[in-house]
Amino acid sequence: MKPLIKKLPFLAALPFLFLSCDIIKELEGGSIIQTPVVEEGTTYLIKKGEHETTNPFLVLKTNSIKFEVKFDSTAIYATTDPANQADINKLFGLSDCSSFHHQNSARFGWRWYNNQLELHAYSYNSGKNMSTFITAIDLNKKYTCEVTLTDTNYLYKIGEKTIEHARACTGIGNGYQLYPYFGGDETAPHQIKIMINVLK
Repeated sequence: MKPLIKKLPFLAALPFLFLSCDIIKELEGGSIIQTPVVEEGTTYLIKKGEHETTNPFLVLKTNSIKFEVKFDSTAIYATTDPANQADINKLFGLSDCSSFHHQNSARFGWRWYNNQLELHAYSYNSGKNMSTFITAIDLNKKYTCEVTLTDTNYLYKIGEKTIEHARACTGIGNGYQLYPYFGGDETAPHQIKIMINVLK
């Protein structure tokens, strides 16, 4: 099956068209793009002055995303406005409930804060944002992250640590892939490198 994005390239610029899973099924004859969503060992380079890289728009239908992540010293940064240092950057996840990600979504977040690299659970539930600290991690070391969608919660897991956030819908997750994003209010102060390896 050819990816939907290749067949309908104009949809990449119109994410609001994906708010209805019925639209997706109609366009693709009832089928949904499946994982893997990125190639193994993909390195994302967010350039200085940017929020994100250019990524394909990929539709997901799944109840879990599991991946390895590794940060290097480029994850160390200082924001121009010290008040923005506490802002959480986005790492990886998916939108949910056949809606826009600022309405419903589950993804991991990260920030350099108090001289350490922190990973967070970062969710939207019916338009309301929530973030919860999970753990601090080391640079240049791989960590396995997993988010599982149940009928009531998003379950975020890193190692033995698990965080739960409430979910607004039930059933299998319907949405699209969410990629690394710097910010917050500010753009990347220098090039930032993040390696992500999706696990099957």
